[in-house]
Amino acid sequence: MPDSAGSRGPRLSATRREDERVTPLELFFDLVFVLAITQCTALMAHHPTWAGMAQGLLVLGILWWGWVGYAWLTSVIDPEEGAVRLVMFGAMASLLIVSLCVPEAFGHLGLTFALAFGVFRVAHIALFMLASPDDDALRHSVLGLAASTAIAVLLLAAASLFDGIAQGALWALALLLDMAGPYFFGSEGWRLVPGHFAERHGLIIIIALGESIVAIGVGAAGQLDLGIGTVAVLGVALAAAQWWIYFDVVALISAKRLGEAEAGRTQNDLARDSYSYIHLLMVAGIVLVAFGLKTAIAHDGDDLQAVPAFALLGGVAIYLLGLVAFRYRHVQTINRQRLGLAIVLLILVPVATAMPALISLAVVVVLIWAMIAYEHHGYDERRDRLRHEGAVSHG
Repeated sequence: MPDSAGSRGPRLSATRREDERVTPLELFFDLVFVLAITQCTALMAHHPTWAGMAQGLLVLGILWWGWVGYAWLTSVIDPEEGAVRLVMFGAMASLLIVSLCVPEAFGHLGLTFALAFGVFRVAHIALFMLASPDDDALRHSVLGLAASTAIAVLLLAAASLFDGIAQGALWALALLLDMAGPYFFGSEGWRLVPGHFAERHGLIIIIALGESIVAIGVGAAGQLDLGIGTVAVLGVALAAAQWWIYFDVVALISAKRLGEAEAGRTQNDLARDSYSYIHLLMVAGIVLVAFGLKTAIAHDGDDLQAVPAFALLGGVAIYLLGLVAFRYRHVQTINRQRLGLAIVLLILVPVATAMPALISLAVVVVLIWAMIAYEHHGYDERRDRLRHEGAVSHG
């Protein structure tokens, strides 16, 4: 076996990843991120205004970029070896504190959020430094990441001293500079295992979709009648549709393209753009849908207000636009059906405010499944061959 006891370094070193499978520790780590996503939805639900929704999305963006860093990290090192495992547990604890602060991240827990998030990111940087003692290119990239991380954390801490527009502007600036960091210090030095990287992001899409199911249960609040039951079934149908249009073909093609890309800058740029950046659009869309579903099931017979209506229909539209961008980045073609449906859903947002929430949800479900049926009808034997190849490669 390549990972023999004799080939491993001392306990304070990091062992490079050699296989493409997501480890149990990574899945365990992601469970804390589930809470973070749930808290973002709760923040929006408690403040169902445009400002509240913007705050929820800003928090989601900050949390996403922190999680992305660990996805890159565990594509370089084995998270279950030696001291790395203990540091991962510590990072989970700090992320848990961050998640608990989310409902008041723009209130009295703003500074605590920033400090806990700083600890979360410091652990990430420390592990990357541990993984790059003899890799000057990787260490250069890590030092650049450390600089952008420090700037972001300082801005978040400063934001806790303000409120209103000034506070939101500092959060937005922190997110922008943090996510733009890789463009300033380049991507040549990063290392990744393509199959692992793609699978890790696919799993986080499933975790985000799980939040839609959780939102249905929370919105029902222990009640059940015909309207609530109907919204619940339609909500599952919507989550299933979102799963279908990502995992049926798109995830397989994209993972294959990433694996075939030239190692180094070309592959790293593709991974950064399509997974680290564009997947945020998809996750944001899913979280917005969860917020919309939570509102719809609690008020199934009432007309949706403007913000929940945008969350429900606009969330699906943002998810579809993310998928359009994802496909374009990989194969340079545009899925016109998904782009067209996204535009239609955005146009229908004002209409959704004049009809019961149940009807609005039903319209969205019918439209998205009609699109799936149309796309499926147009598939040829290439789809079956691709899925078979994907099953063989993961077998």
